[in-house]
Amino acid sequence: MRKYLARGVAAGAIALLALTACSERSGDGGGEEAGSAKGFAANSLIGVALPAKTSENWVLAGDLFTNGLKEAGFQSDVQYAGATSTVADQQAQISAMVTKGAKVIVIGATDAAQLTTQVEQAKQAGATVIAYDRLIKNTKDVDYYVAYDNFKVGQLQGQALLEGMKAKKPNGPYTIELFSGSPDDNNSGVFFDGAMDVLKKEIDAGNVVVGSGQKEIKQTATDGWKAENAQRRMDSLLTSTYSSKTLDGVLSPNDTLARAILTSVKGAGKPLPVVTGQDSEVESVKSIVAGEQYSTINKDTRNLVKETIEMVKALQAGNDPKTNDTESYNNGVKVVPANLLEPLIVTKKNVVEAYANDPKLAPLTTGAK
Repeated sequence: MRKYLARGVAAGAIALLALTACSERSGDGGGEEAGSAKGFAANSLIGVALPAKTSENWVLAGDLFTNGLKEAGFQSDVQYAGATSTVADQQAQISAMVTKGAKVIVIGATDAAQLTTQVEQAKQAGATVIAYDRLIKNTKDVDYYVAYDNFKVGQLQGQALLEGMKAKKPNGPYTIELFSGSPDDNNSGVFFDGAMDVLKKEIDAGNVVVGSGQKEIKQTATDGWKAENAQRRMDSLLTSTYSSKTLDGVLSPNDTLARAILTSVKGAGKPLPVVTGQDSEVESVKSIVAGEQYSTINKDTRNLVKETIEMVKALQAGNDPKTNDTESYNNGVKVVPANLLEPLIVTKKNVVEAYANDPKLAPLTTGAK
């Protein structure tokens, strides 16, 4: 089983990736075990601290937590960090949840490295802390992690990029550009490392060329996961590097950035490259059906929230919640027991099947085959 030290992508912190380091192997695979569950009242308060509403999935998650916790008999306090000063907002929200006596606090971190004080406060107050979707770093006080397998997400994105380019042009070499997520999001580095686990051997062999030469994660990062930042960088790349050569593909870490990249390419009047994504956003599913964005990753938020609430229910009953990985997710201080869900790559070939049971997305796939 792979082991790696999950980490952020702060500027200047990461050197040029090497294949042997892509998955950040941890040395011992050990770490503190999560504290044993003690149980608590069935109508207890459960806190949920989520980032700003920067994507459809965060908005959906908040609604699902509110409704799902109520149906399970709990009281809930579901909060979003604001559009500005998000870290300070979330820090204050978590502290308030501790003061209110929340028995479990679920945290989708705005900044994985800046919540250690609040997580410690929660533990001292007797609360269990579950990191949701994004691992919280550098603290012994996070108990569990629930997420889709984000390293595999990156691997699937790299795989999709290669397959999509080969389908359009059977023989290489292929010229690509690399984009990654926000430096303050721990997942950005994990996605990128997973993708490079697939792409780097092709780059080293000369089958794939990064046209701009920008291969370091600090060069490819997109502050705040903001579409305008991705579009601005793509505009610059097209001007500086692609005045006379063809861009075959772009590694995009999510759907919002994928659409911004495609908007930039369209604006420049260039042929559309193969562009990856993630999150199954409505506009990107439409784009895949239309043959523009090549792929996305389906990480059904409904299942992720459901698994999280099941963890809360187990804790309430005094049981240990389900985990299926106790080796991979080292936050810098401990290996956090994780419940990982399987992501699914989606292209036009399988879009109908992938969303057949999704009432929001299934109608969008009509005519895809």
